[in-house]
Amino acid sequence: MATLPRADLSSYEIVNHHFDAAADRLEVRDDLRDMLRTSRREVQVQIRVRDGDHIRVFKGFRVQHNGARGPFKGGLRYHHAVDLDEVRALAQLMTWKTAIVGIPFGGAKGGIDCPADELGPRQIESITRQLVDRLDETLGPQRDIPAPDVNTNAQVMAWIMDEWSKLHGEAPAIVTGKPIALGGSYGRETATGRGVIDILDQAAPDLGLDLDGLRVVVQGFGNVGAAAARIAHGRGCRIVGVADHSGAIAHPAGLDPDALAQHLRGGGALTEFPEAERIDPGELLGLDCDVLIPAALGGMIHGENADGIRARVVLEGANSPTTPAADAILADKGVLVVPDVLANAGGVIVSYFEWVQNLQHFRWDERDVHERLAKILHRSLGEVRARAEDLGCSWREAAYALGIARVVEALELRGAFG
Repeated sequence: MATLPRADLSSYEIVNHHFDAAADRLEVRDDLRDMLRTSRREVQVQIRVRDGDHIRVFKGFRVQHNGARGPFKGGLRYHHAVDLDEVRALAQLMTWKTAIVGIPFGGAKGGIDCPADELGPRQIESITRQLVDRLDETLGPQRDIPAPDVNTNAQVMAWIMDEWSKLHGEAPAIVTGKPIALGGSYGRETATGRGVIDILDQAAPDLGLDLDGLRVVVQGFGNVGAAAARIAHGRGCRIVGVADHSGAIAHPAGLDPDALAQHLRGGGALTEFPEAERIDPGELLGLDCDVLIPAALGGMIHGENADGIRARVVLEGANSPTTPAADAILADKGVLVVPDVLANAGGVIVSYFEWVQNLQHFRWDERDVHERLAKILHRSLGEVRARAEDLGCSWREAAYALGIARVVEALELRGAFG
């Protein structure tokens, strides 16, 4: 199986580097910096699953980073590489992300260090219900609301809602990203990918770009990457390269993301798609294109491959896909990086919409969800861009500075520094 190139720098190191850079610019005191970096609560639990005659034991995590601006909010991932440091980093990232886009949540993250691709549906259901049982006292519609992430989906969220409701009574707002039939929001499944392209659509004119014929490369063809590719294609872009865990393909005239998704659903490998040329995964980032969307795992763009990127814009669909060393290289090359805390915030924004709809026992139609999402992203993009111009810094540093300042303000108003 082919693997995408990845740096050794951890998500924890990447997020804390960006936090420190923004905190330095804001002149945040050392004691307050420790408070902002440290998690409010970290829980680790044992998860067991039967595999034939054996019992396999996994570790489950939930990190609640900061709740100054509202209930803790963050995804739940099932992946063999999940560890406490990664979950800490992603929880912190969510704190800044929700503050940057101005929705009333704090930051959290969770996961189980299981190889999800080796487990059957009944085993996934079992570990999910165990996790809810062990985290029972830390979750709640006004306390901590999970959502889908890597290798979790609407069905997993349905099991979470069902298990928590057994203990506390029916509460659809306990989790977002649920099936529509159980109170999920229209537009939630594709929200992160749609948000990535909404940002591109709104930023393009000022960057001298026209979406019609714009050449786009997508690294990672999971939920985020596939949705971003499909929506970009629908707005006139050409998808000239795609990669997933099995390898990479390219086609200068443009790939049809819908046909590719259908091919994958039918059991075919991405590299077997007949309408494209198979390339080495390491070559993907060097394809001649206008926009690169890293939508795989963290650390994929690093000091050893960043110089080969030929895109004018990097839109971070994944969390922490670009290392600090790569950021510096891309800045020297004049490549604009739209950071993850802004570019992939569509998922948590529509999660907020779902939570609000559940609390109100009311449902918005899909067009309303899309319009509300675009409105929030347009406002947030303007605020980040204005902060970058004011501070004379990158969009990433401006976004972090904006988020940190809003969290500090909330903590001050609560009297946390008194």
